[in-house]
Amino acid sequence: MISLNDLGLNGILADDMGLGKTIQAVSILAYLSEFKNISGPHLVVAPKSTMSNWIKEFTKWTPFMRVVQLNPKLEVREDILKNQLVEGKFDVCLTTFEAISICFGPLKKFNWQYMIIDEAHKLKNKDSKISIASRQFSTKNRLMLTGTPLQNNLLELWSLLNFLMPSVF
Repeated sequence: MISLNDLGLNGILADDMGLGKTIQAVSILAYLSEFKNISGPHLVVAPKSTMSNWIKEFTKWTPFMRVVQLNPKLEVREDILKNQLVEGKFDVCLTTFEAISICFGPLKKFNWQYMIIDEAHKLKNKDSKISIASRQFSTKNRLMLTGTPLQNNLLELWSLLNFLMPSVF
């Protein structure tokens, strides 16, 4: 991942569940912060069911990173957007696929260093709302995490590669 970053390339981390994709993704952000002085902002989009694990890994391995968990629920969303998701006040925005749709406008205002998509198979339909929205964010680097990279037909694989390298695919 460091080589990909140094070459300005995006990538896919693909392996079976439980083999460390989350910690590897956290580690590249820690590396950028510690060795390249790039603290963010980074956007991590993950299923709601994995949010607690992401928080646990960030807390354990990168306690120096300021992580904002963007919850799309109306009663907390406005406060997070107004008081926490402010340039210079956070390093990582951890959010869900649902929140990408609901909070698209405020999230689109940032120039993200890294955009990490967990369970990236959700982008294999190029016409889905989340796939269309995720392609519109300004990002320097993109990283996809998936357990099913080659269980796709050619069009689905093209959609994943197009997300990573739109100028090539």
